Amino acid sequence: MKEVFNLESVSDYNKLVGVETVHPLVSIIDFSKTQSPYSSHTHLYFGIYAIYLKEYDCGELRYGRGTYDYQEGTLVFIAPGQSVEIMRKADQTQRKGWALMFHPDLIRGTQLGKNINEYTFFSYAINEALHISEKERKVVFDCFDKISAEIEDRLDKHSRKLIVNNIELFLDYCVRFYDRQFITRDTINQGVIARFDQMVNEYLLSDQPQESGLPSVSYFADKLNLSANYLGDLVKKESGFSAQDKIQLRMISLAKEMMFDPHKSISEIAYQLGFKYPQHFTRMFKKEVGVSPVEYRNLN
Repeated sequence: MKEVFNLESVSDYNKLVGVETVHPLVSIIDFSKTQSPYSSHTHLYFGIYAIYLKEYDCGELRYGRGTYDYQEGTLVFIAPGQSVEIMRKADQTQRKGWALMFHPDLIRGTQLGKNINEYTFFSYAINEALHISEKERKVVFDCFDKISAEIEDRLDKHSRKLIVNNIELFLDYCVRFYDRQFITRDTINQGVIARFDQMVNEYLLSDQPQESGLPSVSYFADKLNLSANYLGDLVKKESGFSAQDKIQLRMISLAKEMMFDPHKSISEIAYQLGFKYPQHFTRMFKKEVGVSPVEYRNLN
């Protein structure tokens, strides 16, 4: 039977795993010192930020439709409003790993609070988790130790600023680690990019734009079994263009080809590419090319 837990605060999670709440807005948890509250199938709904570092095989995690065999040396990032299912193995007794939990109120009004959405890995799927090396793990633990020290040893007027700064430092390191992971998986990534380009081309050359409208990054990410943010970051790292830019560039290229057909009006070209209103197509085309579709056709 599936158990469901709503975790709206740090203390909710601390209570769930049986640890004391020292700071109401942030907690570092050592799972080797906790008791597992989970049944074989548990569903967690998060109202807080949660970052897990597991150092022992603890079964499967499911986020959305994806599952991940969550094993040693893996970081997974969860944002408020997300949910995760945990499927524990029948013989699972050992718990080893760490978690950083913090409430949105902790970072509200800070630079991190303003920039938190730039850490796009909070919206990655479970199967896009960050696999860290031994050297990278030491950096993670160093950040965790500094946050723990502020929570446990010296809560004063400086604590919040120092805790938030160390969380931001940790997240910045994770950006670097993900960049490394993109590079070390270059062969796999190139295959994903090639497939993405092919799918964009096939979509635009089919009847789908008229039926479903303009192609979106989310549409192709779903077809590739990736999150939209992960696909966007991957495309950006590999090509220098955002995924949306790549889609628009292909649309512009195709539109230019269509304009050499004198039997097609600008409105027909716009509708064929998936635009609901021709003026939206004209605006995008002029922004990208520098001249309107009519001017481009006349020039050529």
